[in-house]
Amino acid sequence: MMNIAILGESKLARSLGNRYMNRGIEVIFGVKNNFEIKDIEWKIYNKFLDKVLPYSEAIAKADLVFICSENECLPSICDSLLQEKNPDTIIIDCTNSSYTEGNSGNTSLIQEKLGNKNLYKAFNNLGMDYPNSDPLGVIQETYYCGENNENKAKVKKWIELAGFKAIDAGAYDSAQLLEAFYHLKMKIAHQQKQNSQCHFKLISV
Repeated sequence: MMNIAILGESKLARSLGNRYMNRGIEVIFGVKNNFEIKDIEWKIYNKFLDKVLPYSEAIAKADLVFICSENECLPSICDSLLQEKNPDTIIIDCTNSSYTEGNSGNTSLIQEKLGNKNLYKAFNNLGMDYPNSDPLGVIQETYYCGENNENKAKVKKWIELAGFKAIDAGAYDSAQLLEAFYHLKMKIAHQQKQNSQCHFKLISV
């Protein structure tokens, strides 16, 4: 079994970590250097040796890295990934960029920084505040994209281990579309003046 690190202090990071730990998988959380552990759940994680570490230390212990951070942390995370320079590390970007015209998305930014072929997109449809964004548990699927190789098959396996249906969205260039998909559902929810978020479901006919 691969060693995994989940980078970020978001609710999504904790949620994915809990899902994997509930399956008996060892999870390391990577956090920013000035992160203050106040939340009770983070305090519980911190009681375990090597469970909560700075980004660079968590990455050094992992074969598979999930990026579940807020956008302002991405430059620091990219720097830490560059320091490790392990060509075999699989990186899964779960983030969404801020919606601005002409923005090519977070995955393109990470790719530009790292030049890493082992970069994939998944889980971004959940949002950083998941599971708060889905209190009824209606989201049962996530979309993923990246280079078609044996690592992509591993990404599919890890999505399924987290309890989601994995829907292949194609090659790496679909990452921008997946972020646009997220922004569209947020826009619809705003237009509908809903307090809760909207979610899409793929239906084949």
